[in-house]
Amino acid sequence: MWIFLVTIYGLFKGVRDITKKKAMQISSTIEVLFAYTLLSFIMGAAISMLSGEPKPMETDMSALWLIGIKSSVIFIAWICSFKAIKHLPIGFYGIMDMSRVIMAAVLSVVILRESPTAAKLIGTAAVLLGLLLVNFRNDGENTGRAGSVYIVMVLVSCFMNAVSEILDKYLMSSRGLSSGQLQFWYMLFLVILYLGYILISRTKIDWKRLFKNYWLIIMSVLFVFGDRALFEACGYEDSSVITMTLIKQCSVLITIIGGRLVFKEKHTVYKLVCAAVIIAGIVISTLPSAAL
Repeated sequence: MWIFLVTIYGLFKGVRDITKKKAMQISSTIEVLFAYTLLSFIMGAAISMLSGEPKPMETDMSALWLIGIKSSVIFIAWICSFKAIKHLPIGFYGIMDMSRVIMAAVLSVVILRESPTAAKLIGTAAVLLGLLLVNFRNDGENTGRAGSVYIVMVLVSCFMNAVSEILDKYLMSSRGLSSGQLQFWYMLFLVILYLGYILISRTKIDWKRLFKNYWLIIMSVLFVFGDRALFEACGYEDSSVITMTLIKQCSVLITIIGGRLVFKEKHTVYKLVCAAVIIAGIVISTLPSAAL
């Protein structure tokens, strides 16, 4: 069941990355970040209050400091990833975003003491190969030195997301939080962080244009339901951070195809070949080692 939940998250993530790029064609990065976070918080809080699951105020308050760390990590990750999505081809971004697989694998072994089975090691190696292949070819879609800066931002985002994934697993499986509780508190902290950023940097918000940016609503709906599916998957004792991170990368198929159809990006076939290598790694990682 948890594999199905993570697959849903991955598919939603791919569509969400496309809508992020569309939203930032209308509004600035920080405008999209703040509005997206606020809308997601409101939606998530409403669902949590109306459902029969444990309420946010029933959360073990001793876990809030860990949720605060998660929010701070995601605060940085989203700034980096949104800027990268805005300036890089979405198909290329989708493939580079798979770097989080390597980072999550290392962190899960070191911190959570997960066993790196033969299947997971082979799957991770395939993901790394796919990443190397896509970087061997300069397809002219990047922007030189500026493009390199955004690639670094993708890598920073991947590392921060990997840290967040470790915290998700710990909070859901070891601290016993419900998906609604975790989503409520970490989104509340994110709203506060982005609002603080806006006030300190004195960023001007074009509210009129922001209210007309309907992509924000689509993004928020995909995020709320995708994240809840992911948190539920983290609650399963047999779920593995390494495998979950690999499965999430099915999102790359959406970003590559969406990049071609929506943004008219080039070299789709080559990107799909690179993605196929990575997807093969994902499939292998879910197999029992005895099947190899």
